[in-house]
Amino acid sequence: MRERLKQLKDYGFFRLVRMGISFIRTRVFYRPALFIFFPIDIRGKKHIQLGHQMTCGTGCRFEAYPPNEAGKVLIIGSNVQINDNVHITAVHSVSIGKNALLASRIYISDVQHGDYSSTSPYVKNDPEVIVKDRPLSYKDVAIEDNVWIGEGVCVMPGVIIGRCSIVGAGSVVTKNIPPYCIAVGNPARVIKRYNPDTRTWEKI
Repeated sequence: MRERLKQLKDYGFFRLVRMGISFIRTRVFYRPALFIFFPIDIRGKKHIQLGHQMTCGTGCRFEAYPPNEAGKVLIIGSNVQINDNVHITAVHSVSIGKNALLASRIYISDVQHGDYSSTSPYVKNDPEVIVKDRPLSYKDVAIEDNVWIGEGVCVMPGVIIGRCSIVGAGSVVTKNIPPYCIAVGNPARVIKRYNPDTRTWEKI
């Protein structure tokens, strides 16, 4: 009884009602997820794999638009916790490993309008071309097991974030982050690495 009264005090009656309704909707429509706090915007559901026992906060947007209309292009691992207002876009491959923790207001994408590499030969990448008419280009994104991504992070196309790494709040990740590292900044850079011999995080 005390626990229920504490929950009522912490969350409020109407929030608890919303949570109850969200739990039922999750179990009916979004298995194998454990809990999704609605509203949520899922586009291209057949191309998205939700992880076993994953949880998801309110206001998230997941979209998957593979050009060939085949297979899963957004794969979320087991026991992943995603907080509020996270936006993930995939056209080829975005994967999130098991036990990952994503804070709120994160953007993750494997795609952009145009290809701006120095060797790109496409005429349609001329900056005078209307942005939405430029051909899509993509580079796979992989967030490995047990990664923690902080508030307001952007993960750009072509990035791999190694297992057990941490990305600090507000970072923009444009290059790979090795396993067992802490990275911060815009663009994100590694500032610490875990030493398994001393069991300490050492400055780079």
